Amino acid sequence: MTTDASDAVEMRNALLRLRRGTGLPIAFGGLLEAGQQMRISELSGTATHALRSLVVTPGTGLGGKTVALSRPCVVTDYSASRQISHEYDAPVAAEGLRSVLAVPVVVRHRVRGVLYGALRTALPLGGRMLDAAVEAARDVERALVVRDEARTLVAGAGPGWEQVREAHAALRALAGRIADPELRAELLGACALLTAEPAGPTAERGGPVRVRLAPREVDVLACVAAGATNAVAAGRLGVTPETVKGYLRSAMRKLRARTRGEAVVAARRAGWLP
Repeated sequence: MTTDASDAVEMRNALLRLRRGTGLPIAFGGLLEAGQQMRISELSGTATHALRSLVVTPGTGLGGKTVALSRPCVVTDYSASRQISHEYDAPVAAEGLRSVLAVPVVVRHRVRGVLYGALRTALPLGGRMLDAAVEAARDVERALVVRDEARTLVAGAGPGWEQVREAHAALRALAGRIADPELRAELLGACALLTAEPAGPTAERGGPVRVRLAPREVDVLACVAAGATNAVAAGRLGVTPETVKGYLRSAMRKLRARTRGEAVVAARRAGWLP
């Protein structure tokens, strides 16, 4: 499995979310590469570059143990811990780390990477702190799942239209939660590859003016097209069911549709949905 620039951006954002959610001052991590070794590629809050590009083999150290067991692992004092092997003591000591937690990024039952959080003092890490780290890892998991699906579909090896529509809805839902503008634009660009989505308010020269839909109206319609109820769509988009209803009513009015189904059909004809 190879990594690219968008993977790096997602990892950097995940490390920032991990630090905010846990209160830990230091975070780092990376994704598995070919041969199933993990290379630490992203650092946040570190004082040195001792950990950068460190290659971690499954089963070794704290991160390698996390990869091998596919579950979070924690040590209170890294260098003194008897729960892990100590191949990486030198770079860990160079950074001055004591308490460290590691959580796996698991996609379809396979570990794809590891996120770490750390302190320079020996204090127990767990409870809400570990929960927040796990949630940051899940954000990476969701992004990788959607990106994998998009790459497969764009490569022409994808399944039928229902899966295309599900992937489109998932991509749009994910894009709405991404703070990084470049990554968000990349995900929306992947959405456009799955549709005939118009780039502007007008059609080709001499053609009729297209229906203009707001981004959130398209997000809601994409969820509806994939079979989601208002409640499910609200969960995916991070809004309330009433907000979903509002966007849906607005889209139906613009599309001159009387039902949800008619709105989806009209949106497809207009090129907003696959």
